[in-house]
Formats: sequence, structure tokens, C-alpha cells
Amino acid sequence: MNSPDLSIVGHLGGHSLLQQNPWGWWRSQMPVVDRWAYLDHAAVAPLSRPAVEAIVRFSTEASEQGDTLWPDWAAELEGLRGDFAELLSAAPDEIALVPNTSYGINLVAEGFRWRQGDNIVIPANEFPSNVLPWRNQSRKGVELRVVPTHPDGSIDRSGILDAIDTRTQIVAASWVGFASGRRLDLESFVADVHRAGALFFLDAIQGLGVFPVDFRNSGIDFLAADGHKWLLGPEGAGVVAIRRERLESLDCTPVGWNSVRGAYRFDQSEIDLKPDASRFEIGSSNLMGFCALRGSLSMFLEILRNHGRGSIASRVLNLAAELGEELRAAGATTLPKVAPVERSGIVPFGVPGVSPSQFRQSAADHSVAVSCRGIGIRASIHAYNDRSDIDRLIEVVRRATNR
Repeated sequence: MNSPDLSIVGHLGGHSLLQQNPWGWWRSQMPVVDRWAYLDHAAVAPLSRPAVEAIVRFSTEASEQGDTLWPDWAAELEGLRGDFAELLSAAPDEIALVPNTSYGINLVAEGFRWRQGDNIVIPANEFPSNVLPWRNQSRKGVELRVVPTHPDGSIDRSGILDAIDTRTQIVAASWVGFASGRRLDLESFVADVHRAGALFFLDAIQGLGVFPVDFRNSGIDFLAADGHKWLLGPEGAGVVAIRRERLESLDCTPVGWNSVRGAYRFDQSEIDLKPDASRFEIGSSNLMGFCALRGSLSMFLEILRNHGRGSIASRVLNLAAELGEELRAAGATTLPKVAPVERSGIVPFGVPGVSPSQFRQSAADHSVAVSCRGIGIRASIHAYNDRSDIDRLIEVVRRATNR
């Protein structure tokens, strides 16, 4: 399979378009825009064209040549590992390619060497994926402490820190609240957690791809995310990052043939774990899904390499701010404005006199995609969206409010 980043730039006629109009460049790679104003990336994103092309290539190769091209596909996995290392500012040996965020969280929750009487601290209103694996440790005598959030959905940092004691092993939190859209100031928060004596786990699914993260220097100990939201890839392909010095704090549970050194010596039966995070890739991988995710991720890396690590975040925050202003002008209710460091691409809103489900259906009837979450309706805007997408949503709001 061809290197996806080169094929994308070549397909679009070189770097000139990427340099001059990066968001138009990106929009041309999203077939969904032909019909939809798609503002639902916090749920399940539409596939990018590079992802679809990778799926077609893989399917064609697998159907016509069986597994004779397996070495090429395996090289794609290693390429994706390196791409994620670049995106996260991590080392490739700290990256594991996993099925989804829930798998990644369980990898840490089940692998950590708990002692009876230990505890975990999380904020309230987390997505169930970042609650249930930790709550499940109660069978080992581990307490889950859930700290209420502020009325606006933001994390009560003081409450989190007050809940940490000498038996707290991990604090786990989402980078961006799935309903509130509030974003953590990562480096500051992680530093506070470490000073209080706990490790930090980040559920990164609602931020990864949009906001830059420096895994090494931020102090994050563990991170998990999936590719089917802001990364514009398929479901069933995700990533875990484990700080190198935390690797041996986790048992490899479960374990499989691909967890050990010399994985392709199928006559061996000794547990000699790989010396890096790939030990958690226990068996056969979702090769097609990971090839597709790599195709999509290549778009992000092209933008970041050419326009800077904060370019996607700036674009998304500007669009989200514009959307919020337009919603208020159209008669919708929104959450109070927050500092840029706490904002994200998620814009919750309500329409007076209209139920969220009614509005969602009305929006869908006009080919506008949103979700029912939080204070009512959740729009989640991406860098390839533009003013025309905002206008289409606002028109549905105006119809609903008779403005």
C-alpha cells in the first residue's frame, strides 16, 4: 500500500493547495459535504476519502491476493504507530494499537496492580467508558470516588485534589466532556494530580486530532482514544499511549500470541513479553481498519506539518465560537462563554419549545447532523466545516424559533 500522506498530496495536485487553502484542501477530502452539513463528530464521524480509499485498496488486495501481502499490511501498522507517536509527541514504543477507547481503559484498569483499599478518583458526568472499568475494580476491594462537577459541567479541580489521599492510585478524566464540551487544561491539571501523589489517565477521544498534546512533557501516564470521532476514521481502530516508565506497572491481561517476543515462532509457549507497549496488541489486528485510520490521520499530519501544531485547534475554536454567536442570535440557548483554554469543538445548545429529539429529526430532514446530549442538542464542528454548514444549522434553528 502506498504511503498515505504522499498519495493525498499528490492526488490534490501538490502542496500549493495545502499551503494556500488548507481547509478547502481538507473539505475536498470529505465526501459527506456533498449532502450533509455534518456537525456530529463527537458521536461518529463520516469517513474521509483517504480512509475509504485505504479500505478499498485493502479489500481488493485481500480478495485478489489473500494474505500474500501481509508484510506490506504489517508495515502499515508500524507506520500508523509512528504517525501516532508524531501526533502525540510520544515514542513509538509507548504506542499500542487497540480496538477502541473502552479496550484501552480496561487495559489499564485491569492491568494495574491494585491493593485492597486503594481508590480511583474521577469527575462526575464522564462517559460510561471512563466509569465502568474503574467501578469494576470494586471486586478487588478498590473504591471509586466520583467528584461532582460544577453546574456548568466543568471539573471541580479543588474537589478532585481534595479527594486524593495516600491510597489514591489513579485520577482518570476526559480531555473534553462529551456533553458539556468543556476541555481540561491538561498540563496544569496533570501537574496538580502528580503533586498530590496520583497517576493520571486521559480519555482523549473527544480531543485527539483537534488539540495538540505533548505526551512526554505533559506528564500524562496513560492515554486512550478511538479513531471514529475527530480523527475521521472507522470504528474498531484506536490507540493507547503508556508512558515508558509506567509499562511495568501494568500486568498484560489478557495475553496472547502477539504479546511476546518472537511472536511468529508459533511453537513457543513461554510468556516472554515484548519490552514495549505493543505487548498489549494481543492477537490479530483490524488491519483494514488501521490502514483506513492511517489514511485519515495522514490528513491531520499534513496540516500540522505545514501550518503548525496549533493550526487545527485554532480553526475549530474559531468555527465553534462563530457557531455559538449565531445560535444565540437565532434564539437558541447556549452554555455561558468560557476561556479559550476550556473550549472545544463541541457546542451544546437548546431551542425553546422544541424537544431535542424533535430538533434532531428536523435537522436531519434538512441534511444537518447533530446529536441529543447535554443541555439538549450537541453540535460538534470540525476543521473542514465552513460557514455554509453553520448557515444550514442556523436556518433550522430559525425555522424552529420562527425568527
